[in-house]
Amino acid sequence: MFCYQCETAAKGIGCDKVGVCGKQPTTSDLQDLLVHALKGIGFWADLAREKGASDNAIDRFVIEALFTTVTNVDFDDDSVAKVIAEAVGYREQARALFEKANGGAYTGQIPEAAQNWEFPADRAAQLALAQLHGVKDPNVDADIQSIRSTILFGVKGYAAYADHAIILERESDEIYAFTHKALSKLLDDSLGLMDYVELALETGRINLLAMELLNKAHTDRYGHPVPTPVQLGTKAGKAILVSGHDLRFLEELLKQTEGKGINIYTHGEMLPAHGYPGLKKYAHLVGNFGGAWQDQYKEFQDFPGAIIFNTNCIQRPADNYKDRLFTWGRVQYPDVRHIDGWDFSEVIECALACDGFEDNPGKEILVGFGHNAVLGVADKVIEAVKSGAIKHFFLVGGCDGAKSGRNYYTEFAEKAPKDTVILTLACGKYRFNKMDFGDIGGIPRLLDVGQCNDAYSAVQIALALADAFDCGVNDLPLSMILSWYEQKAVAILLTLLHLGIKNIKLGPSLPAFITPNVLNFLVENYNIAPISTAEEDLKQILG
Repeated sequence: MFCYQCETAAKGIGCDKVGVCGKQPTTSDLQDLLVHALKGIGFWADLAREKGASDNAIDRFVIEALFTTVTNVDFDDDSVAKVIAEAVGYREQARALFEKANGGAYTGQIPEAAQNWEFPADRAAQLALAQLHGVKDPNVDADIQSIRSTILFGVKGYAAYADHAIILERESDEIYAFTHKALSKLLDDSLGLMDYVELALETGRINLLAMELLNKAHTDRYGHPVPTPVQLGTKAGKAILVSGHDLRFLEELLKQTEGKGINIYTHGEMLPAHGYPGLKKYAHLVGNFGGAWQDQYKEFQDFPGAIIFNTNCIQRPADNYKDRLFTWGRVQYPDVRHIDGWDFSEVIECALACDGFEDNPGKEILVGFGHNAVLGVADKVIEAVKSGAIKHFFLVGGCDGAKSGRNYYTEFAEKAPKDTVILTLACGKYRFNKMDFGDIGGIPRLLDVGQCNDAYSAVQIALALADAFDCGVNDLPLSMILSWYEQKAVAILLTLLHLGIKNIKLGPSLPAFITPNVLNFLVENYNIAPISTAEEDLKQILG
């Protein structure tokens, strides 16, 4: 195995024995083969689209399969192997689609990924084949390999958002078309470094489109988030803990548990769900339990109910809660019960058989400051900036993780001057979202914008402020202090670069897949810099 798609890549280079995330070498190799197969599908599907032909089944499958390979989604070899077998079938379906539209066979050179290779039935043979198609090709220039990996990981990232949107019955042909195009171009050895740089920036544009699509799907169905206090304590009764990102999953579970004496708690990236009117109306959505994903192994042992993951961020479970753990959607873990479809009776029965909580009220925190809520008080914000009451905005957000160095974000938020406002999103906020930052003229100094995909809201806030002050985003008193962990963060970073946003500080470490030359390009053109210390960075930003 060799995997360097997440921030915890071993030794800052890549995991080659077992993933720091817990991914086994066999799983890693099979996921590499799945990506190889998806590139083959992309080749044929892209050619077919040039002829005006497409197939929604192929489109959806590619998105779902890409999401399968995102960090902390699918740890089950049998599950990944099943998806590879499906991919081989879809590759041939995409080839037939092209040939029909073309009126004959393709006469150009067919890359290996798109050729008629078979997926063996025997696991040993599967793994032997997989090891021929790892993420790094020694025959490819290191800088080309670097930018290709950046594009692939960005595509994987926005595939997660597109998958959530599909579940809410929202799709985009533009997203599908670009995905096939990008996968196909990753096979094209005639392209140079700047060709791939342009493709990377286009990946950022498509991620913005995916986040916009998902935002509209969420707000059309559940309303715009509103500022809402969320209870961090517990309420007497049986309990189910929901971890992940998928709001429709939460809605369906809330419907099926209504009136059954079961309280629903959110975990990790589900916390922002409490701000949506269409979800907060359920009285048994009672609070949030625990913090970010990396603490689940310890925290879940203290949860006396059923636990279910609906998107990525699962870890190897402890034995004393494994029998209460379920997965759904693309998430799978060996020997953990998986729920197919929308019937959650098995999860409900498990919760009813568990002890449940006693009353133990705790602290409340505020969520629900999406762009609609913030822009609803834009006049107050603008006046506070003009009067000098607000001197600066910091977007301090992104992924959390177990790797050392992430205490930087806590220190940064703590030490940010009291005349500054902190916007935050994704699970990185758990580093500081329980702290009392006070307010500035009634405007809370800490504004929780939402999930990682709600970077869309943060962008809309920034663009609205730039419009109000008749300047560019880079001229605003706004600094972006980002933490990254997995591929969705890569996609968001590419979106910010697509928008021309500069002076981003990124940590806790730089991506292992970025070569010195590619990093120099980012520094020279966008002034991206690694974080240093909270004190030094605040001094440098505020002058």
